[in-house]
Amino acid sequence: MEPIYLDHNASAPLRPEALRAFAAAAAGTFGNASSAHAFGAEARAVLSRARRQVATLAGVAPETIVFTSGATESNNTVFRALGSGAHAVVCATEHPSVLEEAAALRVRGPRVTLLEVGRDGRVDPARFAAALAPGTALASVALANHETGVIQPIAELAELAAARGVRFHCDAAQALGKLPLGLRAWPVDWASFSAHKLGGPKGIGALYVRPGAPFEALLRGGAHERGRRAGTENVPAVAGFGAACEAAGAALDGEAKRVAELRDALWAGIARAVPDAVRNGSHEHVLPHVLDVSFPGVSGEALVEALDLEHVAVSTGAACHSGSTEPSPVLLAMGVPDALARAALRMSLGPTTTRAQLQRVLELLPALVARVRRARAA
Repeated sequence: MEPIYLDHNASAPLRPEALRAFAAAAAGTFGNASSAHAFGAEARAVLSRARRQVATLAGVAPETIVFTSGATESNNTVFRALGSGAHAVVCATEHPSVLEEAAALRVRGPRVTLLEVGRDGRVDPARFAAALAPGTALASVALANHETGVIQPIAELAELAAARGVRFHCDAAQALGKLPLGLRAWPVDWASFSAHKLGGPKGIGALYVRPGAPFEALLRGGAHERGRRAGTENVPAVAGFGAACEAAGAALDGEAKRVAELRDALWAGIARAVPDAVRNGSHEHVLPHVLDVSFPGVSGEALVEALDLEHVAVSTGAACHSGSTEPSPVLLAMGVPDALARAALRMSLGPTTTRAQLQRVLELLPALVARVRRARAA
């Protein structure tokens, strides 16, 4: 039976364009980009092209892009620069790479305010503004949530922060290639990206650094990336990242419309087949390919396993917390009851998702939900 992959928020299949670019660079561009000879110049040219490709998709200038190992490193880079007496405002539904780093900050001295969200997963701009106090050095809110796909009013929040002299960071890993981005037009100081979320290689990402924004390198030991990230650049991975960005950008409008229609049809089918299912997060302000649903009376982990046996891949939440028996912290922060948070599935569609695949999922779900409910009640 054809496997059905509905976990693109965890990691997307490598795009053919990215694979070709990666393979070509791995086979032929072996020079160190810091070397002065022709082999080094060839590697620098690959980096330069990829930097333009990433910057174009993000809507920024190429020189503002710093290549990193991924959004986790990018997020950590921003937070590690906070001084001991600083204050940071962090959204309560952030990715663990932000929340865990924010928790570690408290040990070093900076104060952190966790910003509550509404039942729809959205930040109230008035509540956000009220949290910005004298001494606030950083505010961090993800553009789109990694579990629910909920989109935050980033432009408005960044404007509020800028008006108070507060630097603003957003984790845009889930949004790049899924939404039109114009970061250059927003007062966002830093934004984090990961290649594998949009069909690029794993282990490569980027940090956008707005001109004039303060910056402190997390990794030291060389002048790579204009002194902003030491370590010899992974040229093949960077090439794949750039190619994935260019491919995603070319298909962005049509693909967003296509997957949104599929996602809405999937939810309509679930609502008919399992009438007590609950959709989590905003229905309006959400990534076009993401659907987060709780099935009352079900263990989310058990349902993931049951679907996996039928060759359908979904998740219960953040991939970095896979295997955890705890309920989703994102859903709990939204005010979702513990039982429903434990009963949630995240289904994230992608370029290879078809209507026939989703019809197969709809055929399987009612019986699987009923079976898991019976097993839990036994």
